[in-house]
Amino acid sequence: MLEVAKKITAGERFSRYFTVGPALSDVLRNEVFRIRHEVYAREFGFEPIRANGQETDRYDAHSLQCIVRTAGPASKSVGCARLILTDPQNPDAPLPFELACRDSLNRAYLDPAKLPRGRIAEVSRLAIMADFRRRKGETASALMLQEQDFGGAPVERVPNIPLSLYMASVIMAQRHGIDYLFVLTEPRLSKHFAKLGVQITSIGAPIDHRGIRVPSVMRVADVYAGLRSLIKPVWNEILAQVEAAYSTAEVYAAAEASVRSGHRDSDSDFVYL
Repeated sequence: MLEVAKKITAGERFSRYFTVGPALSDVLRNEVFRIRHEVYAREFGFEPIRANGQETDRYDAHSLQCIVRTAGPASKSVGCARLILTDPQNPDAPLPFELACRDSLNRAYLDPAKLPRGRIAEVSRLAIMADFRRRKGETASALMLQEQDFGGAPVERVPNIPLSLYMASVIMAQRHGIDYLFVLTEPRLSKHFAKLGVQITSIGAPIDHRGIRVPSVMRVADVYAGLRSLIKPVWNEILAQVEAAYSTAEVYAAAEASVRSGHRDSDSDFVYL
């Protein structure tokens, strides 16, 4: 009797090929900065070439980094994104999109300056390594998308890499109490992602910022509810991976604290013997 092959979900397919999560160690953060340098500096020339091979700026001091890697023991870096939080030392300081879009935001619809500053963040520096983009010779964008990735596409064509970067960013934002997630999007991005149920709403006129970009917002609490049923397993898998990364980091931090405390106790015992 023939066995019927089990149909895998988009989430299971994602986990076969990729892992995604916060870059919580210095090693992973440096890898994020290397990806950014490779894409934004060496490939596209958006940023200057740096001797240390890392692309960073002043916003990284109050940002969360996210990284996608291939699954398996011979893991390779695939792409990255960052979540810029407001500066805890100066919460009223504008986020990058607020500066770039100062004159193009529709403040009658949504004014970021009037929102609680601890509840907003910006997704930026999304980048995918050239080897993982599908079209040979693609030079227009650091984030690869294709028409056939959207709208009724089968599981095999779910745009795993860009979608995972956005989803992980939203999940990390939730963890840090963010309500509004802002992003400068390519004009086609919000339209394409809407076909998957990811609502990215325009909040102003397009600007020329490394190509035409539209200031947009995602309401963090609404993202999961709006996803198509096809995509929700991807979210669930990414949520599990992100939470596992945070849990592992917390365990290591607790262990290190315990070791340090043990050393102090030992030193104290030695002094008083």
